[in-house]
Amino acid sequence: MKTKNANNGGNTTSDTAKLHEQLKTMHLSYMAKNFEVLGQKAALAQSSHVDYLAQLIDGETSGRDDRGTERRIAAARFPVLKTLEQYDWSWPANINQMQIRHLFRLDFMKDNGNVIFIGNVGLGKSHFATALAHTACLHGHSALFTTAINIINSIAAAQATGNIKREMSKYLKPSILVIDELGYLPIDKFGADCLFQVISGRYERSSTIGNCQPSCRLTACVHAAILSSKSPFIFTSFSAVC
Repeated sequence: MKTKNANNGGNTTSDTAKLHEQLKTMHLSYMAKNFEVLGQKAALAQSSHVDYLAQLIDGETSGRDDRGTERRIAAARFPVLKTLEQYDWSWPANINQMQIRHLFRLDFMKDNGNVIFIGNVGLGKSHFATALAHTACLHGHSALFTTAINIINSIAAAQATGNIKREMSKYLKPSILVIDELGYLPIDKFGADCLFQVISGRYERSSTIGNCQPSCRLTACVHAAILSSKSPFIFTSFSAVC
């Protein structure tokens, strides 16, 4: 019996090993892992070469999409992952559920719009903001979750080391920036200037989500950044009144 080789249509072990290494070198991990198994199934099913190749490409594309989503979620630095499905709509009862659900269509991002959640502590502002940014990650957008105080502290530290440009870029680059606890703690003029630079620097370029309490007083600088922005702000307010 003659051993099949490349000249008469067969595949030798060395051919398979070479193809496997080439696919790995090209970072086609799904194809490297599955081309033999899918090839055998295609042969048994008498599938066409195009169908076989389509299966490999579909699997590779799906795997890359999944890894990309995982990277975006990790880069967003969510303290805890939250989804809209996890929210308990039974309390507070007067939340405008239709308006909230509409936000998760992400239409506001098309116009680089912004969202401000206003409500007392413990009503779900951070939950909605996190879930909204997480949804954006699932749809291919980059995101970053942070707090107002973290922004101020990190920019102050960067200014001391001469890295302020790189630090500002971290807050200006994501498609969605979540600023949690906006106006919760008193800040000085430097802190207000930092928030002003971040908010105004993102206008008409990307979307910002902020959370604040009804009683909080944002400084004049932050107010100015919001009011001077030509990008639309969507104010979503809710309370514990049932």
